[in-house]
Amino acid sequence: MRKWRANPWAVLVTLSLGFFMTLLDLTIVNIAIPDMMSGLGASLDQTLWTVSGYALALSVMIISASRLGDLHGPRTLFAAGLTVFTLASVACGLAPTATALIVARVVQGLGAALLTPQTMTLIVAVFPADRRGTALGIWGMVAGLATLTGPTLGGVLVSAASWRWIFLVNVPVGIAALALTFLVVPDIRPGRAHRFDLTGVLLSSAALFCLAFGLQEGENYHWGTGIQALLAAAVALGAGFVMHQRRRQDREPLVPFALLRDRNFTAMTVLVGLVSVAMLGLVLPFNLYLQSVLHLSAVKAGLVLAPSSLVSMTVGPFAGRLADRIGGKYVLLTGLFCYAAGIVAITLTAGPATAWYAFIPATLATGLGVGCIIAPMSTEAMRQVPPQLAGAASGINNTVRQIGSVVGAAAVGALVQGRLAAELAGGKTYGAAFVATLHTTAVLPLAVLAAGAVAVLLLRRRTGGRATACNPAQAAQQPAASR
Repeated sequence: MRKWRANPWAVLVTLSLGFFMTLLDLTIVNIAIPDMMSGLGASLDQTLWTVSGYALALSVMIISASRLGDLHGPRTLFAAGLTVFTLASVACGLAPTATALIVARVVQGLGAALLTPQTMTLIVAVFPADRRGTALGIWGMVAGLATLTGPTLGGVLVSAASWRWIFLVNVPVGIAALALTFLVVPDIRPGRAHRFDLTGVLLSSAALFCLAFGLQEGENYHWGTGIQALLAAAVALGAGFVMHQRRRQDREPLVPFALLRDRNFTAMTVLVGLVSVAMLGLVLPFNLYLQSVLHLSAVKAGLVLAPSSLVSMTVGPFAGRLADRIGGKYVLLTGLFCYAAGIVAITLTAGPATAWYAFIPATLATGLGVGCIIAPMSTEAMRQVPPQLAGAASGINNTVRQIGSVVGAAAVGALVQGRLAAELAGGKTYGAAFVATLHTTAVLPLAVLAAGAVAVLLLRRRTGGRATACNPAQAAQQPAASR
């Protein structure tokens, strides 16, 4: 294995294994909910917390985990995340009660948070700038593969064995990824000692927890006083965090404001959040439509969405390579247009008794759009980020991605429930009411994509070289790789 040590492609394969598992576990659990309820004697609310607990831990801890990667090296945190995630997967698979499963899923989310931001940091470190788009395209392809595989693999495992195997299947993959981590991934270490901003970590974690929990559970609690208090606390804690970071800009803050002065990074970070909202704004109501109106099983509904994932997986590396050659602006605009066209086509095609195959052209368009968005978005965000700030940049980027997903789920959930109730109250059949609801909810992702196009238009043309530092105080923080 010596010849593969620090080989960029071998490193990418290793990172992709870990990244794949974390994304797979966001989608694979949904299909097993009925079996988990009967197997554990759990209520629906308890079982749904196996999904929410994982997403909550992942959202809250990413920005802190990225900073820990700067302190102790991204390989160390990636390996720690793999270890925690794999052991938690064993605990999930063996959980005797619903409570034990929820706790194990929260720990699993913590493991995912530890490893996720390190993947982008290590890609930036091992790939030269002119090949980074291709690498990030493959990274995005892995995300598409996880999305495609989750419902299908989950359905197969639940049918052939039991719901416990949707967690236990992670164990051999986690062990293989952990072994490869120490065999091929370079141990990139900071060139000097770093400080750990404990106050910043506590403030950001508390703010993100209040925000994510409030948005995830708002509908369940009818957006009552408690949820409103949590969201208000999130705003107050967030303001305190910003003020604290402002005072620490010369002492290694969690969020270096110098990053936000890079217009391309800021625009692409905004786009990351908007795209997360847009994707959930389509996938959640469309998936509900396929199952509740067309009465497709969860596995069949996943297969209807499969063309989108297959196309995005295929297109992603080529879009990344094209962004390396000509810049990402026009590739991104093409992707946003294709995704918006796919949403319009799905909305116009949907009816109370539409055949599933009628959606293939529309899902192909959405897949082309996603394929043209993911890699260039990441490439343009990280192109001018100096290596010593890659960890912080990855943490901010991934945190915004997760919060965008939470916001998108909460917004579209509220839209679907409110609009569907109004349509049913008007005397429509369920099928007709849901189709009308689908037309209304499509406005959300389309509006968000339009805002994303504005962010893309703010991109500056790429320059011939990379920035080496954002300010003199940070220039001394160049990382050194030990082999």
